[in-house]
Amino acid sequence: MRRLLHGIAALALTTAAVLTGASQAQAEGGTWDGCPYGAVCIYPENVTPAHNPNPSHIFYSYGFHPIYNQYGNHWIFNNQYDGALAGLCKSVNGDCHETIPPQEGWYVDLTPINSILLREHLQ
Repeated sequence: MRRLLHGIAALALTTAAVLTGASQAQAEGGTWDGCPYGAVCIYPENVTPAHNPNPSHIFYSYGFHPIYNQYGNHWIFNNQYDGALAGLCKSVNGDCHETIPPQEGWYVDLTPINSILLREHLQ
């Protein structure tokens, strides 16, 4: 029970840190916990970006970006602009079921994910 409460408290603090980072990135249009403006970043497993702002992957260009040997929970920040989206895909060329909107960070289990799709927002 104690371990569960500790996990819930850690998640709440991390979420607050990410939400604070998101509002700063939107206001400044700059780097967000080490993720450059215009990029999508993946952080190492179980790392809180606010405490260790060193992404392990940084993607700038639109299209599919394969990711290898990424298991467990990771923060992914979409620090793109103009409505650009970051899709989480289970195959290299598609099967993208979740999409991270711009200026958001998600804590995701990357075990079933093998690529990130960066794309423009199509209206």
